[in-house]
Amino acid sequence: MLTACSRPWTETSIITPASIWTSGQVPTAATVVVTPTISYTLPTPRPPGAPVLTPTPDASHYQTGEARGPETYIVQPGDMLSAIAERYSVSVEAIVQANNISNPDALEVGQTLTIPVVTPQVPGPSYKLIPDSELVYGPLSASFDIAAFIHSKGGYLASYTQDVNGETLDAAQVFQLIAQDYSVSPRLLLAVLEYRSGWVTNPTSDPALGDTPFGFIDDWYVGLYRQLAWASIQLNRGFYRWRENNMTDWVLEDGSVVPIDPTINSGTAGVQNFFAHLDDYSTWLRDVSPGGFIDTYYLFFGYPFDTAIEKLVPADLTQPRLLLPFGPGEIWSFTGGPHLAWDAGSPYGALDFAPPGEALGCVESDNWVTAVADGLVTRTGDGVVILDLDDDGNEGTGWVIVYMHVESRDRVKPGTFLHAGEPLGHPSCEGGISSGTHVHLARKFNGVWIPASGPLPFNLSGWVASGTGEEYVGTLTRFGVVVESFEGNSTINQIQR
Repeated sequence: MLTACSRPWTETSIITPASIWTSGQVPTAATVVVTPTISYTLPTPRPPGAPVLTPTPDASHYQTGEARGPETYIVQPGDMLSAIAERYSVSVEAIVQANNISNPDALEVGQTLTIPVVTPQVPGPSYKLIPDSELVYGPLSASFDIAAFIHSKGGYLASYTQDVNGETLDAAQVFQLIAQDYSVSPRLLLAVLEYRSGWVTNPTSDPALGDTPFGFIDDWYVGLYRQLAWASIQLNRGFYRWRENNMTDWVLEDGSVVPIDPTINSGTAGVQNFFAHLDDYSTWLRDVSPGGFIDTYYLFFGYPFDTAIEKLVPADLTQPRLLLPFGPGEIWSFTGGPHLAWDAGSPYGALDFAPPGEALGCVESDNWVTAVADGLVTRTGDGVVILDLDDDGNEGTGWVIVYMHVESRDRVKPGTFLHAGEPLGHPSCEGGISSGTHVHLARKFNGVWIPASGPLPFNLSGWVASGTGEEYVGTLTRFGVVVESFEGNSTINQIQR
């Protein structure tokens, strides 16, 4: 522990154990709920001159297994070689060479691939770079003035503007949008950007970088907005895969395989993963060790563990009482089981529901999407509605519900307080990518995306979510009745409150 316990930060939220539903009573908009408090401790400033202590190692995230031999994999529909390589912690190039593949983009379903064994490097550093609360858009993120910080540094960012979705945004607005949407700390994004490009403090941009300040070259990820999106994906991917204990090695840009030290924390894993996608082995070691990236962070914001919030997600956390996101008596289709909460890198934290009707594709619907609980609407736009359940206006604290694909027509305005069951807009295809009219629903707690199934599954009007591990495939179960996800209108996916 690096910070002493200080004043408790308390907030009210609608917290009810899952057992509330065993009575068989389905809640309505008039349901009375109890609002106990959630407490966690905000950090206090470290006294001047106090020593910087080494963070305590985490409990081991995995046990080192026996050395494996070559494996085989049968290509499935929709498989991409990059995803297969990531699954087995080898590089795409290693699989290409082992199988004499001439075109990595032309896999055939049923094709047998040999997954080679790559001799790993020594395990990566155990040095903790940042606490978990400094990777996510958490309780302290909203108090950080991005615009004031950028202008105080007088760098290239101070005069940067960009068109994003038809609107001209300055750099601070771009950072704010990415930080909130992806739920990644704006401080971390600024520090990483400065380390990679100098855009925060240098008034001129390095011509060699062009419009790719993180140094990731891809025709899609051009400009500050998309480069920040790519960086957020990599930070989130490392963070959440480490939290879920399904990652043991980093595969670096040069194909090196580095076993992850099992005692690092999720925030550190996110940063290590980010640099793994840019660096060769020697550069990666420099970037994720003392004297590397962390020095830039320290110069900007001080020692990151001074602002650590523990536990960011309490082990005994329970979900608030939530309704299905539509009116009583209506029958909607459960069209998407657990899938990405927000873009690649986030966990499978979302569920999809489509309104009644036989029409397919992106059609206008007059059905209403409704509030799943009492809460304050803090932000809307481009299909998004954010419902803050603790009513403090800060989407980095407590429980937050994220709606996606809510039509602009009749959409609720920011600053509106909604009671559970009240309308907030119509389902649509607005925002993101959608093959048909529906609403996408995800949860965050203290800025951390919460998986839709697992230890704390979605519970909507008593319907409890479960997934298979395959994206979009899952069920909702209540009182022994099981509804299966299906992309369309079918007898197996009809659901009501």
